[in-house]
Amino acid sequence: MYKKKSFKYYVFLEKIDKIISNNLLKFKNLNVIINIKTTDQTHIQKTLPIIKFCKKNNVPFFLLDNYRLCTKYHSNGIFLSSGNKQITKPSLLKKNFKIIGSAHNQFEYLFKFKQGCKLIMLSPLFSNEKYSENKILNVLKFNFICRNWNKKSCALGGINEENIRRIKLTIATSIAFKRLIENPKIKKPAYNLM
Repeated sequence: MYKKKSFKYYVFLEKIDKIISNNLLKFKNLNVIINIKTTDQTHIQKTLPIIKFCKKNNVPFFLLDNYRLCTKYHSNGIFLSSGNKQITKPSLLKKNFKIIGSAHNQFEYLFKFKQGCKLIMLSPLFSNEKYSENKILNVLKFNFICRNWNKKSCALGGINEENIRRIKLTIATSIAFKRLIENPKIKKPAYNLM
């Protein structure tokens, strides 16, 4: 009998409002990646409501590229962007601290492997405003690149309500997105989009 594929969801946030917070609560297996780009206090103050939301609702959260802030805010882990080249990690991390990252090709995957990432997001799966049609992976190329990876893979890039069902055709165990969570028309439960 066919077993429905179960995904973990990762959403990138720089802000939170009523629409986003309502949509976040419609997902099971949700993780939030908080995009703190700088250590500037003004920017950090804008992201504190996201951290408070995650803690209040028991949603695991990851901070972008900054181990020091991860320790300060007691995050569940860190998200290492494809441009992050830091190999060493602090030795004082809590036991269940998770390291995840993103890659665009096999070379970047190998680097994320060295950085200790347990989950690697491969991007871009679908076209979006950042990547044109001729630079996307699509399902076949995504599967071809990930097939020999020794880590769990996550689909990232251009995911919306129209193409999210196609991720079932990939070997990904997780889905990551940004703009989808800002849609006020997401129906409950949102994971049934799959």
